Amino acid sequence: MSEIERESMEYDVVIVGAGPAGLSAAIRLKQLDADLSVVVLEKGSEVGAHILSGAVLDPSGLDALIPDWKAKGAPLNTPVKEDNFYVLGPAGQLRVPNFPMPPLMNNHGNYIVSMGNVCRWMAEQAEELGVEIFPGMACSELVYGDNGEVKGVVAGVFGLEPDGSIGEGTEPGMELHGKYVFLSEGVRGSLAKEVIAKYDLSHGHCPQKFGIGMKEIWEIDPAKHREGTVTHTMGWPLGSNAGGGSFIYHLENNQVYVGFVVHLNYKNPHLFPYMEFQRFKHHPMVAELLEGGKRVAYGARAISEGGYQSMPKMVFPGGALLGCSVGMVNVPRIKGNHNAMLSGKAAAEAAYEAIKAGRSSDELTSYEAEVRTGPIGKDLKKVRNVKPMWSKWGLTASLVFGGLDMWTNNLFGFSFFGTMKHGKTDAAATEEASKHKVIEYPRPDGKISFDRLTNVSFSMTNHEESQPAHLQLKDAGIPISVNLPKYDEPAQRYCPAGVYEVIREEGAEPRFVVNFQNCVHCKTCDIKDPSQNINWVTPQGGDGPNYPNM
Repeated sequence: MSEIERESMEYDVVIVGAGPAGLSAAIRLKQLDADLSVVVLEKGSEVGAHILSGAVLDPSGLDALIPDWKAKGAPLNTPVKEDNFYVLGPAGQLRVPNFPMPPLMNNHGNYIVSMGNVCRWMAEQAEELGVEIFPGMACSELVYGDNGEVKGVVAGVFGLEPDGSIGEGTEPGMELHGKYVFLSEGVRGSLAKEVIAKYDLSHGHCPQKFGIGMKEIWEIDPAKHREGTVTHTMGWPLGSNAGGGSFIYHLENNQVYVGFVVHLNYKNPHLFPYMEFQRFKHHPMVAELLEGGKRVAYGARAISEGGYQSMPKMVFPGGALLGCSVGMVNVPRIKGNHNAMLSGKAAAEAAYEAIKAGRSSDELTSYEAEVRTGPIGKDLKKVRNVKPMWSKWGLTASLVFGGLDMWTNNLFGFSFFGTMKHGKTDAAATEEASKHKVIEYPRPDGKISFDRLTNVSFSMTNHEESQPAHLQLKDAGIPISVNLPKYDEPAQRYCPAGVYEVIREEGAEPRFVVNFQNCVHCKTCDIKDPSQNINWVTPQGGDGPNYPNM
């Protein structure tokens, strides 16, 4: 669509994504200089609509950004009161005592929150400072300058024909130019993926690793509710099939976040992450908690898990990657929001200094230095070996050696294991179906466990059906000619929203169907497809899930 003529608007800084990283950058820029022009573009229908997180929030990022957040009414209402960790078996559980846990695993001082509501509150703080925030404005293209630098984005394209061509009702959108462009799209953002490839930002770093996180909000029997309780589990039902685990967080109003994470480096293409989640809820410990309650919301999102080794170069000519566009999740803590906020603050400070010095469109090297050597880098370096240990040695060994490694890093600042590597991508980790047994899953009962399409209706997901599909197949023949015979087409199973189907009809060849209207924007298909044949691009602004207070 580069041939379209568009109007343009000029800003000092253009920020893509109104998550914790992007909003932190916007707030910090206006704190430093109220006269800077700053715009935040959000593809969700409102700020927070696409935010899905556990979440137990470490407030250190908020402390650094808005020290008086309590007085300003930040929605951090449920302090953590109790920490539980269990290893599950099929019919029972083993409580792991808290005392051998490294101090960094302690949730004392943290809060159970809705990150969607936290971001809505942060957006209010930003707008009070003069930040312009435009929800429902998907950024579909990058705009490059004469020297190959990123100088802006295209936002607000609507009404394309189903084949992507321009029609009578097409609104071409606008170009928003900035001295610097910050990409804070979250995990596997389409623009971030483009700049990482264009500028070879991953060179010299491990490939990024991912998990798929699925989450439901439940309203439970008040007699079973324990506000402020945090529970994590590992083990059953995944066993040796995949890494991962669960979280159960008791927030206010008799509500509980029930979530399940599956690491996407699993080998067996028959694995069905969504059904592992549904099966988990039938464990006696979990089923007893949920019995008599009702599920009120559902969502799913990929999680960046590569950590310290996998962070690409974060700066490029004209801009920077922030938060989960880099990958700043502390995997054993299951926390990244605090680092996202700190990254936004650091990027803003680097851009402010550059603009004050009369610079623009160059690389903000001071931002990268701060991330790697400051609080974010220190946080991630201490836990850098936990994920590769888990991948190489399994659950039991990683618990023992990962705990030892975190202790030595915490106490002495060194590791007996050095810095372990991650190896192949999650897509390349998928093995041929013939090497693995088919996994039989029980049928959802409709009370504690649910089928995918029913659950998707609880994500309030909607896509305008006449727009071009935002899930693009590079080769339409590969799902049936390659993925089906070789991998039993795992897209049927790894998608937590039932987007992909193989249709078999008597007397006809199998067909591959993409129901893009169901997509909850988790990005798993873009990550896990073994042929790397699926490309996720942003749909029209405002489309996708509309999470209430996830």
